[in-house]
Order: sequence, then C-alpha cells, then structure tokens
Amino acid sequence: MFWSKIKAGALQVTLFVAIVIALLLTAFIVLVHTHKTFSIQTDFIIEASKNSNKGIYYSLNHQIRLNDTVIIPFKDEDYKNLRTYRAYWGIFEKVTSIASIKNKTLRRVALIGAKQEQINRTVLYIQDNNKPLVVVGETKIEGVAYLPERGVKPGNISGQSYYGDQLIYGQTKKSSILPKPYHETLNQIENISQQINTTDNDQFITLEQGKAYQNSFLQPKQVVYSNHDILLSYVELLGHIVIQSKTKVTVDKTSVLKDVIIIAPKIEILDDVKGNFQAIATKNISVGKRVELSYPSALILNEDETLLSDENKNDNKIVINDYSTVKGVVLFNSQPKVNNFNPQIKLTEQAKAIGEVYCTENIELKGTVYGSVFTNNFITREAGSIYQNHIYNGTISIKQLPIEYVGLSFEDSKKGVLKWLY
Repeated sequence: MFWSKIKAGALQVTLFVAIVIALLLTAFIVLVHTHKTFSIQTDFIIEASKNSNKGIYYSLNHQIRLNDTVIIPFKDEDYKNLRTYRAYWGIFEKVTSIASIKNKTLRRVALIGAKQEQINRTVLYIQDNNKPLVVVGETKIEGVAYLPERGVKPGNISGQSYYGDQLIYGQTKKSSILPKPYHETLNQIENISQQINTTDNDQFITLEQGKAYQNSFLQPKQVVYSNHDILLSYVELLGHIVIQSKTKVTVDKTSVLKDVIIIAPKIEILDDVKGNFQAIATKNISVGKRVELSYPSALILNEDETLLSDENKNDNKIVINDYSTVKGVVLFNSQPKVNNFNPQIKLTEQAKAIGEVYCTENIELKGTVYGSVFTNNFITREAGSIYQNHIYNGTISIKQLPIEYVGLSFEDSKKGVLKWLY
C-alpha cells in the first residue's frame, strides 16, 4: 500500500512537470512569434517612414500636377504603396506623402520652396529701366548684383554723399526684365481669396477669446471667416487654419499664430506681435514696431486693380516699421504703373527682412535686408523731395542669409524642403 501511494504521487509530479514544461515551451514559442512579428512590424514602420520621405523627395525632382495624386510604383512588391499629393499652402507648395506596407500606413507633409544657389548667390536684381542705381549715405550692397546697363554711381541727398569704400561689395552683372515668380505661385496668390467658395460648411469654426485651436495638416483645413473686420486677440491658432475677412484682419500681441494663413484686403499687425504666419492682402499690410515674424513667414500684397481709385492708390503698400523683423518672403505684385513715385514696399530705418523681398514696383529701403532683393525700381522720399532709383542708408547682404534658406520659387528654381509639417 505504501509503494502504490509513492507511485501515484510520482505520476502526479511527472504530469505536473510535463504541463509546466509544455506551458513554458508554448510561452517561448508565443514569445518568439511575437518578437518576430513585432520585429517585422517595426521593419515595416521604419521602411514606410523611409518611403514617405521618398515620396516627398520624389516631388522635388518630378513634375506633379497641382491638386493631383501620383502613385509611385515599387518593382514586384505589390504589398507596398506610395502616393504623393501636391497642393499649395499660401505661396508655398505643400506635398503630402502616404506610404503603406500591408496594414501599416505613414503620412508626411512638407512645405516646398526654392533652394538657394551654393555659390554666387544673387543679392540684388533691378530691372533695367534705363536709369542707374544711386547709392547714398551708409548704403551697403554685398553679393552678386544684377544692375541696369547704366550701372551704379554714388549720389547725394540732403548734403549726405556716399561713404562706402566701393559701390558694390561683390560681382556685378547686367540685368534686363525682372524675373517672375513661378507661374503657379502667382496664380495661387491671385485666386486665394476665392477658395472660400469651395469650402464645406463643416470646415468653418467660430473663434472665442481665451481658447486654443489646433488643426493638423493631415486633416481638412479649418476656416475662420467674416464679412466684417476680424480682431485676433487672446486666441491661439496653430496649423491648417485660414483666417479670412472681406474687410480687414488685425493681429494683436496677445494672439499666438503658427503656420496659419491670414487673407483680407487690409491686414494690420500691431506692435510687439510674435508669430509665424502668411499674410495675403489686396490693399495694404502694415507691420508695427518690435514685431517678430519667424521663418517661414510671408507678407504678400497682390494689388487688385478693380479696387484702385485716385484717393487710395497710394495706400496700397507693405510697410515694415522700426525694430521689426520678418523672416521669409515679402512680396508686392501688380500691373505696371505709369508715373509712380510712391513706395509699394517700405522698410523704415530699423526694420529688417531676412529672406527675400520682391516688388514689381518701387521699394523704399532705409532698413536692412539679409538676403535678396528683386525690384523694378528703388525710391527715396526725403526732405520733401523724391529720388528715383536711390538707396539711402539701406543695407542688402546675401552673406548674412543661411545657405540652407528655402524660399520664393521662380520658374527655373530647384526645389527644397522648407519645413516639415504636422
């Protein structure tokens, strides 16, 4: 009886050990399978991430139709899929890349602009209107300058002559007609205010002071719209959001704006505003004092000829006031004017633009541009007199602009990633 009990206990122990071993083996197999599956899934995610980047860079080197999706094929790999979609966000191209591997999908969005040349970067391009460029006072131009056939000479304003050691601190070349921005960019600027007509009702939002609004660029854009003036104060707006008024938008220093677009005939940016946005107007843009617009911002005025009258034609301009800095693009676009002696872009003495300033008419430059200036003509109004094609105490230096800068696209520009969106 004693031995039979021992044998029965041994059988139970053996059975228990066998079950434990089976469970351990099963757990090990499951662990190995899970680890292998996780490793495969991780590899898929990593590869999908790389492929999504490939989609962005594919768009830099291939022509993709606007508002169209292109499928980029993979050789003998049907389980992979890569699509790119090209649109615009303000004056910059926006490319969305969607990469899929089986059930794993990753999306990337990037703003696209024009890359800078590595050497011999253009600091100044003045259209040849059969008038020389005249430099006065502490003016300094540093870089490759495209000048009219009559060249550059020193001048005198209110008893002040030119004090520099040389007229241009860099190479000079002959200019001709002012180069135009990329035609799609101009079309976008001219038609951007009409995009409201194709906006769905569920895309409109109503602002409340004290609230924050954030919208991913992977989601449909959201729109704040009014037939009357809009004051942006004590509000935070980030991402894929458009603020549009049929009359005027005013930006107060209590607002926080990042990557959004403002559209209105008149846009006023009050003193001490800090942000990063694109402002697109048809009448005028005024930038107060001590404003800091970080890269990539843009101030764009596309003059609406139908709104012009003798009373208000001189008000159509972009003015950047003292101690303010705009990093990005400042652009004025219009039809040619006759007998125009007013500035369409004005930088006061302590104002600064870092990037590109482009004007189809007149620039009054008393401040500083670290980057490139493209213009039909300069103008200086001083002591009751008007001086055509004069720069008085202005500075333009391409050397101060980082070589990595990506900005305004021209017809023959090479594309680059300006900013990764979210």
